[in-house]
Amino acid sequence: MLVFAKAKLVFLSVPKTGTTAWEKALGPVADIVVNDPPELKHAPVFRYNRFFRPMLEKFIAEDLEVIATIREPVSWLGSWYRYRRRPFMQGKPNSTYDVSFEEFVEAYCQGDKPAFANVGSQAKFVEPAGNGTRVTRFFKYEDQASLHTYLENRLDRRIELTQENVSPEMALELSAETEAKLRRKCAAEFALYASI
Repeated sequence: MLVFAKAKLVFLSVPKTGTTAWEKALGPVADIVVNDPPELKHAPVFRYNRFFRPMLEKFIAEDLEVIATIREPVSWLGSWYRYRRRPFMQGKPNSTYDVSFEEFVEAYCQGDKPAFANVGSQAKFVEPAGNGTRVTRFFKYEDQASLHTYLENRLDRRIELTQENVSPEMALELSAETEAKLRRKCAAEFALYASI
């Protein structure tokens, strides 16, 4: 999570949406950088609302803009799958080393997900809090140019972005049946992405 006091801006760090690269580029000019532990770095709206918002509204402003990047759901799951397939993950309970992408997505669709498929939900991450605290502006991961332009204008500075924490490249395929099941079981993920 990044906070910019003068710009009255909070950039939430949705996992697997390229936020590590933004943190590297903007960390030196951010007023607050939360990069560890992961539960705070990747604070969803409910955690931001409970722990960070009261402090930020008291010391910065009440009309903070909260932004987040959302990735196309199949691509987002593909990134998680590839990330958990790295060689050093082999033998760990959340490793996808010996699991196909099809099996990973099938497991993600289950109510009681095995450890390797328990990666959360973008829709749940940005779900508005009961008091109305919410993300005020979304960007699509696949349209980095719009986010880049927005941040350069909002922060009034040129931003040099590098690739960070990139999952290994590999071809990933889903059967039409499994993709249809994912779209049915995780409709909120696709609806969120379509709404941006």
